[in-house]
Amino acid sequence: MKERDPHLLKIENIVVSGSVADSFDLKSLSGTVPGCTLDPKKFPGAVLHMQDPRSVALIFASGRVVITGLLTPEDVPVAVRNLVAALTCADIPCHNEPQVGIKNMVCSYNLGSPCNLTRIMIALMDTENIEYEPEVFPGLVCRITDPKVVFLLFSSGKTIITGGRCREDAVRGVEILKKKLSIVDIKE
Repeated sequence: MKERDPHLLKIENIVVSGSVADSFDLKSLSGTVPGCTLDPKKFPGAVLHMQDPRSVALIFASGRVVITGLLTPEDVPVAVRNLVAALTCADIPCHNEPQVGIKNMVCSYNLGSPCNLTRIMIALMDTENIEYEPEVFPGLVCRITDPKVVFLLFSSGKTIITGGRCREDAVRGVEILKKKLSIVDIKE
């Protein structure tokens, strides 16, 4: 059995959004689509838990949807098709070609060793958009512009990468971060 590389970039969540209809009557939708719930006191949209692929669709009266919980880019068109199929099976009209796409991909990465976040902040604060306020949040926040991603770097060396729209954005971002960290003694 192959041992898993602890430094491997892992997709944790893919969020897609867009329009699948001109509008929805949420009360009617929640009453006719199996598994769809509506609680306007808690949330302004209907919620549909889907199993294939496992995800959650947030459905709004405007006809827009947000689907979250996807783990691979290949799951995106399947989830959109299954959502539209569930709605049309309940006689709820949808666009023939929904305009839905990836808006955010959240990934994790492990640098492989603990990091001194204060040292990193001091070394990079003149060159990068960096925030580190351990009293407020335990991680260092680093924003880069190309690709447009945000890193949450923790003292354990574990990193969350968010804001990218594809895996390549996260991979390129990690390479840029590692290059920047190579000039700093990041160890505790």
